[in-house]
This record gives sequence, structure tokens and C-alpha cells, in this order.
Amino acid sequence: MRHLFPDTSSVRQWWDDANRHDLLHKPFQKYLKVVDPELVEEDGRSKLVAYAKWDMAVDFQQRGSRFPLWHADMPGQDCDAFFARLDSERLKIMGDKSHIYLDMLATHPDHRRRGAASLLVSWGCKIADEGGLDAYVDASKDGAPLYEKFGFVDRSDPTATIEGVSQMARSWK
Repeated sequence: MRHLFPDTSSVRQWWDDANRHDLLHKPFQKYLKVVDPELVEEDGRSKLVAYAKWDMAVDFQQRGSRFPLWHADMPGQDCDAFFARLDSERLKIMGDKSHIYLDMLATHPDHRRRGAASLLVSWGCKIADEGGLDAYVDASKDGAPLYEKFGFVDRSDPTATIEGVSQMARSWK
């Protein structure tokens, strides 16, 4: 991921702008955060320890473009190829089934294995179950065990493996 999204101030600003755009213009995307009220940032806000972005657009085509134009610091062709492969595999696995999609999940390294990510995944699974929907995530290999705890199953095609990624689906129960 560092190859696709180098850690530069310009790319960080690109992320801020992309997320702000989605918050303002894509009401079907839900951003959630977990904060630690006992840890306070310099500006007085509670420290962010984890966040998630759930895409609730049950129609895969409804979401439109996932990202804005790539920043010049990013390898645009590599980004296009990588995300096109993810989308292609998701379509193979989910087909035209209505589902929600866990687009992003991150936990600050100092706060891992304390339940914050589980809260965020649990929220989406509850929404999916209430709506009678399946759920999907492109998981990192390290993150896959978390999703398995919530009923996600690795559905990756062994002949089309994407390095470091497990395509995981969860069927509505």
C-alpha cells in the first residue's frame, strides 16, 4: 500500500480531500470512529484510535468512482490496475447480490488488539443483518482473522490471487 499511497504531505492532503468529498457528497458512505476520551490531543479532542468507512450502496455500480484522480506522487497506472483487480474479484464473488462493503478500516498501532476494530466491524455486520444483506471486505492477510470472527469467509480465487489481500464475504444469516 505504501507503493500506491506514499507517505507524503501531498498524499495525506489528497486523502483528506477525498474523504471530505465523500462525507459531503456520498450519503451512502458511513464513516465511524473510535476515540479514547482519556487521551487528549493538543487541540483538546479525544485521540482517534480507529476508524472505518462502510459503503452502504447495496448496488455496486451506485457508488460511482471510489477515488478522485490520483495525485502526482502516486503511481496512477499501478493504482488503476490494483483497484480494478479488486473490483473485478468482488464482482466475481458477489455478482449482483445486494451487499455492503467495508471500504476502509484502520487502527492506530498503539491501540491494536483492544477491541476498537471489532466495534467497527460489528457495527457494519449488525446493519447488514438488520437489512438482510451480505457484507464484503478486501482484507489484508493480517486483518483476515478479525473478519473471520464475524463470519467472513475468504473467497479469494487461488488462480487470481492479489498479493497481500483476502477477498472476504459474509452471508446474511
